[in-house]
Amino acid sequence: MNVLVLYAHPVETSFNAGLHRTIVERLSAAGHTIDDCDLYAEDFDPRLTRAERLGYHDQRGPDDAVAGYVERLRKAEALVLSFPVWNYGYPAILKGFFDRVFLPGVSFRLVDGKVQPTLHNISKLAAVTTYGGSRFRALLMGDPPRKVVKRMLRATIKPGASVSYLAHYSMNLSTDASRAAFTSKVAASMDQF
Repeated sequence: MNVLVLYAHPVETSFNAGLHRTIVERLSAAGHTIDDCDLYAEDFDPRLTRAERLGYHDQRGPDDAVAGYVERLRKAEALVLSFPVWNYGYPAILKGFFDRVFLPGVSFRLVDGKVQPTLHNISKLAAVTTYGGSRFRALLMGDPPRKVVKRMLRATIKPGASVSYLAHYSMNLSTDASRAAFTSKVAASMDQF
């Protein structure tokens, strides 16, 4: 499959960077074609400009500032998100990707004021993430990143597509053993992807 990996962490020595490397290595070893989109390395600008907001519902074209990212998303047959959860949300750079690339005419279209999903080219979705706090604390806050993946993104891609959400909670209390166990879980998931 053509797999778009969206990676959002600024530190190359982080645990998240290690997870990202595991994802790419295991998917490649399984024979998938990887489009590794490191948003920080590519200096993706997450800011939705005034002009982009004013033209939000306009037809997308090759002159759009994010046209290359739109094309990459449209070519993908699967999507893997690799990111940390900060302040119970996505890193701004990943949130900005959703704001600027998941556009009308790209991830959905409006028909009589109703949203119709259009990313049916994506038949598998996985998220690999870390939380500083516990699962309980995330639940108390409503766990927005999990809901976006399991509900909104699931509704946007091919109906019936496989969706998984792998999270390492309590990173503030993590140990070498807990991180190794989670890395093994991620590796096994990517091997079966």
